[in-house]
Amino acid sequence: MKALAGAVALAPSVIRGSTQILGVIGDPVAHSASPAMHNAALAHLGLDYVYVPCHVLPERISQLGDAMRTLGIRGLNVTVPHKQGVMDVVDDLSEAARQIGAVNTIIHDAGHLVGDNTDAYGIAASLREDGGLESLPPKVVLLGAGGAARAILHAVLQDNGVEQVTVLNRTLDRAQDLVDELGAGRATAGELGDSEPLAAAGLLINCSSVGLAPNADASPVGDGTGLHDGLVVVDIVYKPLRTKLLQQAEAAGARTVDGLGMLVHQAARAFELWTGQRAPVNVMRQALLA
Repeated sequence: MKALAGAVALAPSVIRGSTQILGVIGDPVAHSASPAMHNAALAHLGLDYVYVPCHVLPERISQLGDAMRTLGIRGLNVTVPHKQGVMDVVDDLSEAARQIGAVNTIIHDAGHLVGDNTDAYGIAASLREDGGLESLPPKVVLLGAGGAARAILHAVLQDNGVEQVTVLNRTLDRAQDLVDELGAGRATAGELGDSEPLAAAGLLINCSSVGLAPNADASPVGDGTGLHDGLVVVDIVYKPLRTKLLQQAEAAGARTVDGLGMLVHQAARAFELWTGQRAPVNVMRQALLA
């Protein structure tokens, strides 16, 4: 059944014995916007699937593979804190997942589990389509050194025009570890709060959770020193959509990109890997906005 234009379908109206299961695992997971987004897309295309959130504790992650095979779960998204833990559960890793060192999507095909990572695809598509960046500037700053930062650093370094990436994190050692592992000689580490790299950069991406509701008054760049009108500022936080960082960037004259783009595009890529159908990106975006 196709959803009416502009409508948001949260789940298929009929679940049958033939209905295939998709979902997202995390701890916690109740906050996830993925079910609304994917179920809207599935209903729009009339596909016989349902997408559900599953709360999985870290101590249970080793049982995930058996559970997927036993229940016939077609695919899963993976969110915090499981993106690295599931690497030991799947049978194979895509090249992207192997290089990034994290999995955010699992595809199940006849008992065979493949771990993939669509986050790098998501940020690249968002930079291109939402940020208008066909090529990236020579100097880039990333804020944060967690799972999202791994994928985003990998994606940014695929652009040969990028000469230097500075990874700023509250814990310097963690930023250094990320740079040593994935930096390919073009990245350096620093501490969050250092405004000097921002002043020289053309692109700033917040890969951290600073500014996420309910702490919406927080900004990963403090009072905004270093922001300027030559920057494109991307914040992967999408709750709230207009974060404190983006407000500061707008005030400084910078171009801003909110977190919906990366979220939608990484989800669309996962949707296509599971279903073999082209994802209705606009339907997914409208579901998020609703």
